[in-house]
Amino acid sequence: MTVVKQLTEDNHENPISGSDLAIWRNWAKRESIAANISSQEVDWLLQEVADLDRLSLKLESFRELSKINLKFSLSQLSQLWWHRLKDRVPLQYIIGVTHWRNFSLKVATGVLIPRPETELIIDFAVQAVQKSPLPDLNLGHWVDLGTGSGAISIGLSMVFPQAKIHAVDYSEIALSIARENAKNLGLSSKIQFYEGSWWSPLEYLKGEISGLVSNPPYIPTRLLSQLQPEVKKHEPYLALDGGKDGLEIIRYLVNSAPNYLQPGGILLIEMMAGQGNNVARLLEDSSDYHSIKILPDLEGIQRFALAYRT
Repeated sequence: MTVVKQLTEDNHENPISGSDLAIWRNWAKRESIAANISSQEVDWLLQEVADLDRLSLKLESFRELSKINLKFSLSQLSQLWWHRLKDRVPLQYIIGVTHWRNFSLKVATGVLIPRPETELIIDFAVQAVQKSPLPDLNLGHWVDLGTGSGAISIGLSMVFPQAKIHAVDYSEIALSIARENAKNLGLSSKIQFYEGSWWSPLEYLKGEISGLVSNPPYIPTRLLSQLQPEVKKHEPYLALDGGKDGLEIIRYLVNSAPNYLQPGGILLIEMMAGQGNNVARLLEDSSDYHSIKILPDLEGIQRFALAYRT
């Protein structure tokens, strides 16, 4: 249960004046800066717990309001914020939601928080289909291995509404959240979820898959202890640890995907900054791929590897 949900179950709406909330907001922002946390997170929190939108917070027009309904008292709001600052719990876990592409996803401890940089992987999947000489790739079977919150599988189901989406994860907790996210977005009938290790639940689809889109673990084991506390203390290692060189799972996917992809099928995976040359070499050393590309994220960082099954 998220902290927000736990508190709101015990409370009714708590009206507060805009001027009082502005005082609290200024305090919270000062504390954020002192804790080396983005003060913008204060406004993300207020969007979730108050009747305020991004524009009213940016312009501070809410100061003039005589009444704003909070989901709980100011003292509880402060308790919530101290939980963020002192325990370094990611805000997404505290409020229980993250916004990704054009939709919202439930997240909780035990499931990786989808990152904004991953959003582009859906656009690259669309472009890969458009550039393929094969017809109807967008109508076939698409797979999201290591689905976590279900972000990629949900994104695929939205851009390929006639495709059959298959989402796999080893974590029962993650799958439960992914199923809930699909249900909340009205996509339960379009995505089939499987509990298992990578391809193991999909043996029956060998040679039939149009596309694999995955954000696998890719952080070298030795670097996990150096991650920011929000990640290393709270996010699941299973979704982060890419083995000795960070490429253990990527190497496995590159080697195993040809058994499942149809000729001309698409492999599209995310990787860590600095891994582009090594991942490209893995693909090039195989005779099972062609038209290999390393694609950047919005910051220009090499983030995705794209290839087609020969």
